[in-house]
Amino acid sequence: MASAPVSPAGASSREPVVLVAGTISPEFALDPLASRLEQQGYDTYTFVLPGNGLGDIRDTARALDAFVDGVRTATGTSRVDLVTHSQGGVVARQYLKFEGGAAEVDSAILLASPNYGTVVGNIVKVLGLGDCVGIVACQQMAIGSTFLAELNAGDDTVGSVRYTNIYTRYDELVQPYGNSAMQDGATNVLVQSQCPLRIMGHIGLILDGAVADGVLDALRGEPVRLNCWAL
Repeated sequence: MASAPVSPAGASSREPVVLVAGTISPEFALDPLASRLEQQGYDTYTFVLPGNGLGDIRDTARALDAFVDGVRTATGTSRVDLVTHSQGGVVARQYLKFEGGAAEVDSAILLASPNYGTVVGNIVKVLGLGDCVGIVACQQMAIGSTFLAELNAGDDTVGSVRYTNIYTRYDELVQPYGNSAMQDGATNVLVQSQCPLRIMGHIGLILDGAVADGVLDALRGEPVRLNCWAL
């Protein structure tokens, strides 16, 4: 996990954006997306999952809570926006629902999040884990897990947070890919529903220009209209 954030020089008046990485994802994996957001005037801070995101998602959500508190203190803001990838989306939802995050977050934008779980074999294959034995987070993201049942019980969208899910038909980790979608008023955007010829997999979502364009729309509270020609 990144060290305690420091407010950057010339900080913008917009809410800071906390990017939440996925499983076994280094901070630099989110650098391209962070750069795109910074070019549009957003200050970004990246949260890397402790222990490569292999431990209990509940513990990781508590660590995210502490990180967000540090960002809020450093920037003098009461709320932040979240942009997450993969497991980072589930961690964010746990934080929002059970760790008081709903009072600290304005918008939560989830990319390729296994909100309703995925086939265990996909996690094992894509992340190269060998198997899920002893890997708590892997077991928690499996379809039908007790963890996901608790997370998805009741309202999917907590408090006044704006939830946006952006996902791809070609996701090799989240299968069925429709399990990325949420209910109860969340905005769900399948990339290929707007850009049929846009082909990207699980990792590709955080590198894609059209997706970044949609993230910016969601941060501004505008309808998500992907620029299918964006590089």
